[in-house]
Amino acid sequence: MLPLLLVSMDVSVLYFAIPAISADLRPGSTQQLWILDIYGFVLAGLLITMGALGDRIGRRRLLLIGAAVFGVASVAAGYAHTPGALIAARALLGVGGACLMPSTLALIRSLFLDAAQRAKAITLWTTVMAGGVAFGPVVSGALLEHFWWGAVFLINLPAMALLLVLAPLLLPEFRAPATGRFDILSAVLSLAALLPLVQGIKELAKNGYEPLSVLAIVVGLAFGAVFLVRQPRLDQPMADPALLRRAAYGGSVLVNLLAMAATVGYAVFLTQYLQSVLGKSPFEAALWSLVPSLGIVVAAPAGAALATRLDRARVMCGGLLLSAAGFGWLSQVRTDSALWTVLVGSAMYAAGLVTAMTLANELALGAAPPERAGSAAAVLESGQELGGALGMAILGSIGAAVYSADMDSAAPDAPDAARETLGGALAVAQRLGGAAGDSLLASAREAFTHGMGYAGVGAAVTMVGAAVLSGTVLRHARTGEETAEPRAGAPEERPGATAGRTGAPGGTR
Repeated sequence: MLPLLLVSMDVSVLYFAIPAISADLRPGSTQQLWILDIYGFVLAGLLITMGALGDRIGRRRLLLIGAAVFGVASVAAGYAHTPGALIAARALLGVGGACLMPSTLALIRSLFLDAAQRAKAITLWTTVMAGGVAFGPVVSGALLEHFWWGAVFLINLPAMALLLVLAPLLLPEFRAPATGRFDILSAVLSLAALLPLVQGIKELAKNGYEPLSVLAIVVGLAFGAVFLVRQPRLDQPMADPALLRRAAYGGSVLVNLLAMAATVGYAVFLTQYLQSVLGKSPFEAALWSLVPSLGIVVAAPAGAALATRLDRARVMCGGLLLSAAGFGWLSQVRTDSALWTVLVGSAMYAAGLVTAMTLANELALGAAPPERAGSAAAVLESGQELGGALGMAILGSIGAAVYSADMDSAAPDAPDAARETLGGALAVAQRLGGAAGDSLLASAREAFTHGMGYAGVGAAVTMVGAAVLSGTVLRHARTGEETAEPRAGAPEERPGATAGRTGAPGGTR
C-alpha cells in the first residue's frame, strides 16, 4: 500500500502547486498542460507492458525498480529549473508509477492464497488508491503553506526509501515460468494505442471537436486493434484474449471502466462547484472533498463482508445503484444549495463506487491465473485509466454544451470566453466589476450548475448501466479457485508447500 498511496497521490498533487510552478518556471500554456498531463499519459501507456514484464522478471524486482525510478524522478522534479526538465521528470515519474501499480495488485494475488484473506487485502488496496487521489491536493496545499513547490515531489523520497529497505525483507519474489521471448512489438503497440487514445479523448473533452484530437483517437484505436489481433498468436500474450472472454474478468474490467468514467468525469464539476460557485478557497475545497472519502473507509469493508454472504454480483449491483442515487441527488444541486447536500450526495456515490470496484478487483484478480497476475492487473488498471479519460470527455461535453446554451440565452453579448467556461466568466466578471460583473457571474454560476446537473444525470445513467451489467454478466461468476474441482485423492496444498517452485512464495530466494 505504501507505493500505491504515493502513486495515486501524484495524480492530483499538482492541483495547488501549478500557480507556484508557473510563477517560478514561467511555462507556456502548452508546457503547463504537459506538466499536468504527461504523468498520467506515460502511466497509462506503460501499464500493460510493465505488468507483463513483472510476470517475467519478478514482481518484487519490478516493484524495487519502480521505487528507485520514482525516487530519482521525484528529486529531478523537485529541483527542476526549466519547464522542459519538469516535463521530463514527470514523464519519468510515470515510468516509475507504471512499474509500481500493477506490481502491488499482482503481489496481492500471489501473497494471499486464501480467497477470504485476499478479499480483505484488495479492499484495503482499493481504499488506499481512492484515498490517495483525494488526499493529494490536501497534502499539496499543506506543504505549499510552508515550503516551495518542489516539496510536493520530495515528499515521495522517505516512502520510496522505506520501500527499498523493507520490500526485500518482507516480500517474497514471484514470477511466472519463462515461456518464449518478451514480445517487444506488443509493448510498442500497447504504448502506441493507449497514448494517442487517452490524449485524443482528453483534448476532445477540453477543446471540443478538433481534427487532430479525432485523428489521435483513430490512430490509437488502429494500433489497439493490431495489438489485440497479435495477442492470440503469442505463447505469453500481454493481454490474454481467453481471460478477457471470461465473464468474471472481462465483465469486471468493463464495470471498473464505467465506474471510473462516472467518478472522474464528475469530479471536475464538483471541484469547480466548491471553488467557483460556493466560493471556497482551493485548500478549503480540498479539505471538504475529503469528507465523502470517510464513507469509503466504511463502505469498502462492509461491502466485502456482505459479499461473503450474498452473491458478489448482487452486492456490486447494490453499490452501483447507491452510486447512481448519489449522482441523481447531486443532479438536483443548485447555486444556493447548502454544502451538506453536496457532501451527502458525494458520500453516497463514493461509497457505492468503492464497494463495487473493490469486488470487481477481487473477482477479476481471482479469475486470473497466479502466473498471469501482473498482466491481468495491468489490463484492469489500464481500463480504469481509459474510463477516466472517457468520463472527462463525455460528461465534460454534456456539461459544456448545457453551459454554453444557457449563457447564449442569458448573456448573448458577453465575450466568448465567458460563454465557453465558468473560469472565463469569472475572469471577465472581475474585469467588468460592479453590477454588470455581478450579473454575468450570477448567470455563469447558474449555467454551470445546470450543466453539472445534466452531467450528474449522465453519471447516474452510466452507473445504472454498470449495475445491469454486473447483475447479468457477473451473476454467479466465480474465480479460478471457486470453479476448480479438487483432484481425487490429491492432498490439500498449503501456502508453505509451494515454496521453492517457480512462481511461488520464496521460489527465487
